[in-house]
Amino acid sequence: MPSVYASWLGQAVILQVADDDLCVPLCGVIVGESETTVRIRVGEGWDMDVFKLMILAVEQDNLASVLVN
Repeated sequence: MPSVYASWLGQAVILQVADDDLCVPLCGVIVGESETTVRIRVGEGWDMDVFKLMILAVEQDNLASVLVN
């Protein structure tokens, strides 16, 4: 069965990430995933892994395409 995140690979997204009482948006491009994490590129050559359990939502980042063009 394909992963929920597979359709988002290579796309600019906003991840809604939560930990305890903190909830923050994280903008970047999903570049990969493992069984427990999603790898997101948040800057030029700067990748980070986010635990899937911490991700509340994935949204398309429409502003990213405006800034690039």
